[in-house]
Amino acid sequence: MPRTRVVFYREDDGSVPLLDWMDSIAVKAVAKCRVRIERLRELGHELRRPEADYLRDDIYELRVALQGRNYRMLYFFHG
Repeated sequence: MPRTRVVFYREDDGSVPLLDWMDSIAVKAVAKCRVRIERLRELGHELRRPEADYLRDDIYELRVALQGRNYRMLYFFHG
């Protein structure tokens, strides 16, 4: 299966909100978030719960749980 291209949203000023957010959370949570992003690259549409879930209107979430906290990263498929 070909890898899914993952592109992060970038603001006009060049900042990447996802990366800014990841700078503000625990190091262990960042590591788990990176694993989820890599799994999305590997599996694309095939990624399912508990790692990802469909929300609505073609919006999905990557799901990370760590020490009683839930972290979510929103994404969509283009093209």
